[in-house]
Amino acid sequence: MKKMSILTLLLLTAICVIIANSGRASDDKTKKPATTTKGKKVKVVKTEAEWKQSLTPEQYHVLREHGTERAFAGALHDNHDKGNYFCAACGQELFTSDTKFDSGTGWPSFYAPVDKEAVDEKSDKTFGMVRTEVLCSRCDSHLGHVFDDGPKPTGLRYCMNSVALKFVKKP
Repeated sequence: MKKMSILTLLLLTAICVIIANSGRASDDKTKKPATTTKGKKVKVVKTEAEWKQSLTPEQYHVLREHGTERAFAGALHDNHDKGNYFCAACGQELFTSDTKFDSGTGWPSFYAPVDKEAVDEKSDKTFGMVRTEVLCSRCDSHLGHVFDDGPKPTGLRYCMNSVALKFVKKP
C-alpha cells in the first residue's frame, strides 16, 4: 500500500511538471515576450495569432504589418465630430478632435498627440524615402507617419490611418 502511495505521488508530480511547462512555446513566433512598462503604462503584448484574431484583416495589415490604407478611403479622414481617437488595437487614447485638421491628404491628420507618451516615433526608410513612423506606445502598432509640414502651434502633421484609430464621440 505504501509503495502505491509513493508511486501515485511521483506520477502526480510528473503530471504537474508537464502541465506547468505545456504553456511554454518552443516556436519563437508564438512565444510572448515579457510584459514591460513605459512610465506607468503597461505594454500590451500578444502573439501574432492573437492580433489576427482581435483585428480585422485590414486593421491587421496596417497596425501589425505597417501597411497604409488608400487615401480618402478611411472613415475618419473627413470626420468633423468632437471626440477622442484611440488605438484600434489596444484602446489607448492617442488624439483629440481639438488637434485634428484637414490636411487635404486623405488621412486623418493631427498637429499633436493627446500626450507625448502616447506615441513612439522611429525612422522609416522604406520605399526609398526617409520618414518618421508613428507607433502606439502601448502596443507598438503602426499608426501612420509624422511630417514637419503641419499647422501651428507644433508645425507637425500626424498623418494617421483611419483603420488604426477608433473614434469616440463626445456626448
